[in-house]
Amino acid sequence: MTTYTAGLTTYTAGLTTYTARPIDPPVLKELRSTDDAGRESVPVTDEEGGAPLRCCLRRSVPGEPIALVSYAPLRRWAARTGAEPGAYDEQGPVFIHARECPGPDGGALPFTEAHRTVRRYSADGHILGGRLVEHPGDFEQAFTEAFADPQVALVHVRAVEYGCFLYEVRRP
Repeated sequence: MTTYTAGLTTYTAGLTTYTARPIDPPVLKELRSTDDAGRESVPVTDEEGGAPLRCCLRRSVPGEPIALVSYAPLRRWAARTGAEPGAYDEQGPVFIHARECPGPDGGALPFTEAHRTVRRYSADGHILGGRLVEHPGDFEQAFTEAFADPQVALVHVRAVEYGCFLYEVRRP
């Protein structure tokens, strides 16, 4: 079962509910100015479409203004929670809309058309492991397995081909 509220996507597997999160709107506002590598955001018109947008968890369409920015998801989460990720703190490229967007609008679990990794993190921000997800129907099991471990505080869904962050999943 999947429900959508307030820009978040909630997945229920059995008796457990997980929340998939795009990049938060206040963070997007910052990234649209200066990214996590300290570079100025440079909007471009996406001529081809198909870029995985982390602001609304959908693919871009031709003609949309987007930006490729550097984002440090674990660093930003650690700043809110007091975690110390140490060497696990990383930043990488993500596509976002160049201007404010309405966020996720519902639909199926995003970005499942290729192999993905569900990477698990502890409350300290350290990697606890990961799982390759080869088929869209396997995400529910990957989330269930990840959160069955009480040490897991959150997971990142990442692209296998580039290792890029796609979105974060948390318990409610």
